[in-house]
Amino acid sequence: MRKKYAGTGVGYSKRMSILHVIILAIVQGLAELLPVSSSAHVIVAEKLLGLNPSSPEMTLLLVMLHTGTMFAVIAYFWKQWRDAYFQSFDSFKRFAIRVVLATAVTGVIGEGIIKVVEKVVFRDTPKAEIEDLFSHLEWIAPALAAAGVLILIAGLRERKNAKRSVTAKGDLTLKDAGIIGGVQGLALPFRGFSRSGATISAGMLSGVPKVTSETFSFALAVVLTPIVVGREWLRYTKALHEQHPGMGIVEGGLLFSLLGAVVAFGAGLLALKWLSSWLEQGRWYLFGIYCLVAAFAVFLLFLMGY
Repeated sequence: MRKKYAGTGVGYSKRMSILHVIILAIVQGLAELLPVSSSAHVIVAEKLLGLNPSSPEMTLLLVMLHTGTMFAVIAYFWKQWRDAYFQSFDSFKRFAIRVVLATAVTGVIGEGIIKVVEKVVFRDTPKAEIEDLFSHLEWIAPALAAAGVLILIAGLRERKNAKRSVTAKGDLTLKDAGIIGGVQGLALPFRGFSRSGATISAGMLSGVPKVTSETFSFALAVVLTPIVVGREWLRYTKALHEQHPGMGIVEGGLLFSLLGAVVAFGAGLLALKWLSSWLEQGRWYLFGIYCLVAAFAVFLLFLMGY
């Protein structure tokens, strides 16, 4: 008998295979570092593959995929960060203060929204967590659309300023860092609201040069990812213990997850090169159009029962 996802009309019966891992790792690696929401793409891919996103092995896989893309970010941006932020103590201090401020604002806003959702949306569900919301496509579609609108506005404004020869300001202020951190906080509870797309667009709309917005956004990702990975690892070990007492993490899918991290690392590097190229060519707005189209597609999948 086929089981069903909680809250959906679609069943699953497959066990994760190496092919599934590679497919999901490529989706995660490409989408995580492009402004199109990796979570939305991975969730849809899992459902279309007949996999259960809430199982312990899938939870571990997602954690390791994020780890792979985090190392891709470090490898890709290290030279830029070294040249821009590690040349002197003063430049590092300015950078560190802005990262800490943005991350703190992210935590306050993100955790605040998470608590409100858990207490209001899931008030009648015992032991409910924000993660219970993530597999609901009816929430993912509008989040994708919101990110698409923000990216589209930032991209079109960029093209308009380029035609008028309007130059962006030269530095990232504390106010800019706070705004970017606040927008990143909105991405924590809502799958589909692209973290990179929203933060880079917020920087661009604040007048920060797009290259600076990009490097700062992914610096925030490096700081945030270990926190998210730690949270998800705790959820994974708890779920594994409850659902499969006595099962080790290797049996629970650790080797598959390590493979996924390696593939996600490679896909992430490719995605970053593509992203930087499009930023330089003034094509940022096209990511917004893609998000709007993707939101429509996700809503159709929801209507179809996924």
